[in-house]
Amino acid sequence: MQEKIYTNYRLLLPNEEILGTIAIKDGIITDIQGGVVSQGKNGDGNYLLPGLIELHTDNLEKCISPRPKVRFPLELAAVNHDKDLISSGITTVCDAIAIGDVTPKDDSLRINHYAAMIDTVAEGQAAGRFSTDHLLHLRCELGYEHLYEIIEPYAEHPLLAMISLMDHTPGQRQFVKIHKYKEYYIGKHGVSEAKMDEFIATRLDNQHKHAVENRLALVELSQKKNISLASHDDATVDHVREAISEGVVLAEFPTTFDAAKEAHNNGLLVLMGAPNVVLGGSHSGNVSAMELVELDLVDIISSDYVPRSLLHSAFIISRTANKALYEVIKYITLNPAKAINLDNQIGSLEVGKKADFITVHNDDVVPMIRSVYKQGDRVA
Repeated sequence: MQEKIYTNYRLLLPNEEILGTIAIKDGIITDIQGGVVSQGKNGDGNYLLPGLIELHTDNLEKCISPRPKVRFPLELAAVNHDKDLISSGITTVCDAIAIGDVTPKDDSLRINHYAAMIDTVAEGQAAGRFSTDHLLHLRCELGYEHLYEIIEPYAEHPLLAMISLMDHTPGQRQFVKIHKYKEYYIGKHGVSEAKMDEFIATRLDNQHKHAVENRLALVELSQKKNISLASHDDATVDHVREAISEGVVLAEFPTTFDAAKEAHNNGLLVLMGAPNVVLGGSHSGNVSAMELVELDLVDIISSDYVPRSLLHSAFIISRTANKALYEVIKYITLNPAKAINLDNQIGSLEVGKKADFITVHNDDVVPMIRSVYKQGDRVA
């Protein structure tokens, strides 16, 4: 295959930004150099940066059920989800599949649709139906009675990249404030106040009965199978110290300054949400992502529930926190690649790595993606 050349781009390299040229052959980066050459595609001074890597998005669920009681065919929803991602510059994703998470209205549906979602992602990936590379992130709700018996058979799944330990029991972690918990479920699912009180009592009971046993079993499984393990919504120093003792590598969405500081200072990769950055704060009333960024306590940014927020958040951080863009880009490329042990293949513009990259025009209002490439081929 003939070498492809891209020149006159602002290349965001691991340790610097240069106006330069990059060469691709057989899907691999073969050369990077400063300066503009007379051949190849001229980027007119736009940015060229690694494809974005997303570790925690439930956008697939939104594509399956864009409105309450509406359920799209899974194959169509998965393709729509993939198009959302690739058009947002996300070239590798860990699809977050909830196991054991429930709502007051549709417990059975939400608990039981995980298997079909996993199969649809795996089949779509194998069939070449997707533009983005899809992996699996199993979000494990610790208070669910049958959690471990569901997770254990997936431990050898070829797409499994991560397990996260979730506990959305009201009164702690993400929902320390009970009224915020009620606001979330009443607003999102249209649940009555009376139903919410009954639901909260059930969640508290289930956590008391099952959370400790499930957590111990999943930690042992992740260590045995060498699966990246994440903690979720840590709120206290004790939460973080428990996670460290369990071999957790990623602290997702810590809810307080103290938890984020303890995690970061002890070598955990701290992940915060891009919507939190874009909106200027947490919708749950927890710690501000930008506040943690400015204190150098954040390592990874996740689009969470809005894929297009990921790239936009990086430019906001660079401008607001006065950080070099090539450093900020690591939050959405190289650092997430490290969390799932893929940084030897993707996550940065380096000779020998896959040619997954995007080109971006920034007008200082909204960064606009011009093109997306997977292994040297344009896909968007």
